Amino acid sequence: MSGIQQPDLKAVLSRLIEIPSVSSTQPELDMGNMPVIHELAGWLETMGFCCEIIPIPEAPLKANLIATLGSGPGGLVLAGHTDTVPYNENLWQFDPFSLNESDNRFYGLGICDMKGFFGLVMEAVKDYLKAPLKAPLIILATADEESSMSGARALAAAGKPRGRYAVVGEPTGMQPVYMHKGIMMERIRILGQSGHSSNPALGRNAMETAHKVITEIMAFREELAGKYNNPGFAVPTPTINLGCIHGGDNPNRICGHCDLDFDVRLLPGMDSRELRESLKQRLLPIARADNVKLSLDAIHESIDPFAGSADSPLLKSCENLTGYSAKSVAFTTEAPFFSRMGMDTVVLGPGDIDQAHQPDEYLSMDRIHPTIELLRSLIRQFCL
Repeated sequence: MSGIQQPDLKAVLSRLIEIPSVSSTQPELDMGNMPVIHELAGWLETMGFCCEIIPIPEAPLKANLIATLGSGPGGLVLAGHTDTVPYNENLWQFDPFSLNESDNRFYGLGICDMKGFFGLVMEAVKDYLKAPLKAPLIILATADEESSMSGARALAAAGKPRGRYAVVGEPTGMQPVYMHKGIMMERIRILGQSGHSSNPALGRNAMETAHKVITEIMAFREELAGKYNNPGFAVPTPTINLGCIHGGDNPNRICGHCDLDFDVRLLPGMDSRELRESLKQRLLPIARADNVKLSLDAIHESIDPFAGSADSPLLKSCENLTGYSAKSVAFTTEAPFFSRMGMDTVVLGPGDIDQAHQPDEYLSMDRIHPTIELLRSLIRQFCL
């Protein structure tokens, strides 16, 4: 396909879905995104974009892509991530790595969240490849949004790209989003003492301590819900999700170690460091009483909440073009990184969050043309 100047939409979607690019906090599941980045760069270069592939430090199989059409200050950034979450193939009716068409939907891992967005962007820009742009059009493809957000962090550290406006094409059901929660991904490690299960006195059971720790976390969750409330969100309180637990190695051995991973969804104004320290002080007495070692650390650096301006020019344009009023969401995106670089940022994409991270992930085909038209209108307004 590299010799085709204007790739066919369905072929683009199919190829993007075919290339695995899972990112995960579990090393055995984590993959690189470099093949997706090179595929996108090949297409965009033949369309006339100037492409810069930026490797992620200490992650040789991962990279960001900045593809620019036109030059000068400002401009419009159309941004998305190239990675997907892990998947349970046995729960899929379709092949996760094949684009399947059924019931007026496209199915495939990442079609909604959010590889499909790149195909729609490429379709939208075809009309403007020869246009005299007054401000550059920038297509941004990042790594690791679903885990560490190392891609967006690297861009923010480098101060790239230098656009004026940014649309993050996450699944919002075509409704513009100007505010979302932040996230902490945390890991509790408990180290006890293994021993023969016939005599509990021979060891210190880390899993039993984990049971007490979980009870304390759930009490902490209730207290946070009573202390923090923002009616601008459908879920107006912070949440804590107990995500995964790993411990022990055999039924007839006292569990000598246990790890518990969880996340906290932060409202604007909450401080992740204060929250972590507060929880740690509640858990350490449990560890002392059980004579085990306990640590609480961030799996990855926390992501701040995003709070854009309800009166921004980009948001108003998106409201007018979609017919939807701006809203907030509980999930987290790369938007705060772009916002901190000074970009007027809106989260807006064709998929629905209810289909993201699910078996048989899909994108409704009736969203495709409206999204392409929306993107064309934004390009005309902010680049021509």
